Amino acid sequence: MRSALARSCGERRVLRIGPAGEALHVEQAGAGRPVLLLHGFTGSTRTLDDVAAGLREAGRSTIAVDLLGHGDSEAPGDASAYTMERCRESLVRVLEASGAGPVDVLGYSMGGRAALGLAVARPEWVRALILIGASAGLADPAERAARRASDEALAAALERDGVPAFVERWLAQPLFASQARLGPAFRAAAHAQRLRNRAAGLAGSLRGLGAGAQPPLHAALAALQVPMLLAVGAEDAKFRAIAEDLAHRAPRARIAVIPDAGHAAHLENRSAFLAEMLAFLNDLDDRRSRP
Repeated sequence: MRSALARSCGERRVLRIGPAGEALHVEQAGAGRPVLLLHGFTGSTRTLDDVAAGLREAGRSTIAVDLLGHGDSEAPGDASAYTMERCRESLVRVLEASGAGPVDVLGYSMGGRAALGLAVARPEWVRALILIGASAGLADPAERAARRASDEALAAALERDGVPAFVERWLAQPLFASQARLGPAFRAAAHAQRLRNRAAGLAGSLRGLGAGAQPPLHAALAALQVPMLLAVGAEDAKFRAIAEDLAHRAPRARIAVIPDAGHAAHLENRSAFLAEMLAFLNDLDDRRSRP
């Protein structure tokens, strides 16, 4: 398997295009219809390199973004910089600066919530969605409040104890246990990538873009006409249930269950995920090319 943390080829840019002039790291590569790639919490563009390579091998281009507070993007200390609305504004500016749109958008976990938020608020920029282990936020107010409190406690612990201790705690969650199948070399590289993040950026993301902080999107799904592929690992019971709920609400959504995979289905079974994603995108291309 190609390392998911291998360096990608193409143009790397730092764009000061956040709502308050924050700098975002953007990598654009390949030719063909563009796909915007959004990583998960504690990730970066590096964690989607294998997916990006598969897309480019299939004749598509990629636009990968280090979300605010992650990777090589800026990490301001103000949590208000990390809201879903501010994230959405930044992504639109990335697309404007890249000369692309509408694009297909792929998002994993936190990046999936950001992708769905972009499609709901600015559907003119989104041709299709590929969401991996993602949700529409938390619909229940009590559950949302509890999650906000939990994320605040995590953010405070992160600021107190530092990134290395936080990463150890984060990766010890059962959600990530299935990644043991990827082997020690992969896990070591993934761990090293997460350590490159900064405490202010991760804490701001928990407070501003956490599932408890973001406005829930469930009510908007019935009117969303963007085609949507909900990819979920067969071993990820929690997010399989969430995907089924989203598919029931969104008229153009369908589910792809990826065998032999948990939450990070695109990493744990890359070939099966790529096959599902490319079949979905190719079908959209075929439909649009018909008279």
